[in-house]
Formats: sequence, structure tokens, C-alpha cells
Amino acid sequence: MPLARRDLLTAGLGGAAGLAGAATLSAAQPSAAAGSETAAAPGAGAGVTTDRTPGGLELAFVADAPSTPTGLAIARGGRAFIMMPRFDAKVPYTLGEVLPGGAVKPYPDLESNQPDPAQAQARFFHVPNGVFDRDDTLWLLDAGLPDGSGPPVKGGAKLVQMDIARNRILRVVPLESGIGPTSSLNDLRIDIRDGYARAYITDQGQDGEGAILAVDLATGRVARRLHGHASTKSQKGVLKLVEGRAVVQRKGNAPPRPVQGGANGIALSPDGRRLYYAPLMGRHLYAVDTQALLDPQTSDAGVAAGVADLGEKGLTGGLTTDSKDRVYLALQEFNAVGRRNPDGSVEILASDPRLIWADTFWITPDRWLHISSAQVNRRPEYNDGTDRQQPPYAILKMRIDADPA
Repeated sequence: MPLARRDLLTAGLGGAAGLAGAATLSAAQPSAAAGSETAAAPGAGAGVTTDRTPGGLELAFVADAPSTPTGLAIARGGRAFIMMPRFDAKVPYTLGEVLPGGAVKPYPDLESNQPDPAQAQARFFHVPNGVFDRDDTLWLLDAGLPDGSGPPVKGGAKLVQMDIARNRILRVVPLESGIGPTSSLNDLRIDIRDGYARAYITDQGQDGEGAILAVDLATGRVARRLHGHASTKSQKGVLKLVEGRAVVQRKGNAPPRPVQGGANGIALSPDGRRLYYAPLMGRHLYAVDTQALLDPQTSDAGVAAGVADLGEKGLTGGLTTDSKDRVYLALQEFNAVGRRNPDGSVEILASDPRLIWADTFWITPDRWLHISSAQVNRRPEYNDGTDRQQPPYAILKMRIDADPA
């Protein structure tokens, strides 16, 4: 169902309202009329019964997580990992592995998930996302926030490379030189090929002032780019609607405050030469040349001059790309999966009331596109202090006609 870019804003209002009546379904429980069953185990298709509701999304597995699972990464062998940012200090662990049946255990263990400023390089504080590289090694992004806000703990912001076969840390890459006191690192892409190794990270900023971090994994050098640029900032006057309701924060008698969020979702072109990104609160998709991000000869002004505004794509969470250089869009207002094609057209591929706060994508080698249903909009801070999240959380999937990028 192709949509012109200019139609997305208007359609977002109607689309969210149209799905609102069905949105009371549990994140893991499709309606009885849908003719589907709950998946027995995580992984790429193992033990899964197809959900036949219109729209093409199926239930891959559920995660009975103790907190909001925004991040998702699936190993080639089917092991699934979720990342639960520490929105507050009550989150018992920030990284978990989903077991058969949907139970979630702290990964690699509970002790590693206990914030300890004295062991900042060895403990996980606030992990919003993680990805597997081409060798099936897990890389984790830690924002270093023990309770979701305030200055990151000294040494806590880092990349952690994990060997999941032995469940041990291989390497820690400090990110201290690329962050500031209001940083909130959010999403990660790893690109290891052709003799180079790089990481790209979004910083959405606790104040909405975002940035892009580029990391040379060979040397550990971190470059903070596009801070203060319009493409990485939380856009003013934007209202996010999820499940037919405005997502705003309320504290006491203070007026409702709209959500802020700078640079959030990112994705890489198949050749690794272009980084796609977007603010959490912004309707446009942007792209920048990856070589410029790490080139010490390219000034910040030079990087900024190379940013391409790719136009309207709706309000999104996560992004990913396939081998055809198509950008998948977590369309949160539509409870939907969208896609931007190389010709600039945007289409909605599938929508489902279980896809509540569409967030992180993962494409497995057998061409299943997975997406997490994070339920962020149901958190207490957006509902007058009432927690409306309904575990277990759904991980949905759909078939695509391309490989991972």
C-alpha cells in the first residue's frame, strides 16, 4: 500500500485511531478469531504456528521480560537476546536471553547486570541495544545510565563484545570521549569488512540534543559528529500517537510534556557507505556518508554539509536495511512495519494491534524480518503513574524477499 510522503502525517492520525479499538489485546495474545497459537520457543521459525491475521505479521515468540524490552538480536543458531534499558533503578537486569517457552534470564548472569561504578567496565548499566556482527559475535551498547537519567557513570558508556558460545566478554571499547553529561546512547550498528572495523551509534540526548558517534574498532578512536545539527535534534511541535493516544509525560500538577528524542534509529546501506538515521521525534529520514564520519580531515561542518534529507517517512522507532538497500521503518503510530524504497517511495507492509510501540528489527539469514513490540507508551511515566504494560512481550515476524544488508 504505497503512500506519498505528504500523506503520512494525515494517515498517521487515522491509522492510529483505527487500530485503537483492537489495541487492548495483550501484546502476546492474538484474538481468538485470528486462528493463531503462541510460539513455543524463540528463534528463526522453530516451533512457530503461523498467525493468519491480515497484514502478514506472525507471532515469532514471546518474552516474559521483567521490564520494557526495546532491543532485540538473534544469533544464527536461533538464540534470542533482548535489551531492557534502565528507565529507572527498579529494572532488575538490562540484558536477557529468551529461553524456550518465553522465560527470560539475565545474561550472562545477574551479577554482571548489577550497576557498580567501581566496576564500570565490567558491569552493564543501561543496555538499549545490541547486534551480531558477520561472525555471529554479539556487540552490546551500554549507555552507562544506572537509573535512566543524569550524567552517565564515568567509564560506564561502552561497547562490549561477547562470545555467546562461552558466555564471556571478549573486549570492552570505552565511549567516554564521545559522550556528554546529557547523553543517552540508543542504537548501534557494527560494520566489519574489507580490512576495517567500525561502529556507529546514535545519541538521542536526554535534552533532545542528539549526535552520531563513529568508532574505529581497530584503534578505539571515537568521533562525535552532528551534535547540534537539525537532523539529530528532537523536532519541536511533534506529537507522537500510539494506540490512539498522545504519548506525553505528566508529573504532578505540571502541564503534560511531549516526549523528546534526538537521533534514535540507524541502519547501514549494504555496502556500508551510507548511514541512515532519524530522530525519535521527527518525521524525516536522513543519510550521511560513513567515510566522512571517521575521517579526521573532514570537519564537523564538512560532515554536516554532506547530510541528505531523504524526506518524510512517518514517526519511527528502529530502522534496518536489507540487501536491496530498502530501509524498514518501525511505524509506531500505525502499529506497523513500513519500508522506504531506493526510489524514495514509502509503503506500509503490515500492521498488527500486537505491535505496540514498534521498536527494533532483526533480519535472520532465512529472510524473516523480526520486530519487537516494546510497549514503551504503556510505561508509568506516560500514564499518570500507572504501569499499563502487559507481559509477556511479543516479538513478531514477517517474510521478506531479501537478505540482511
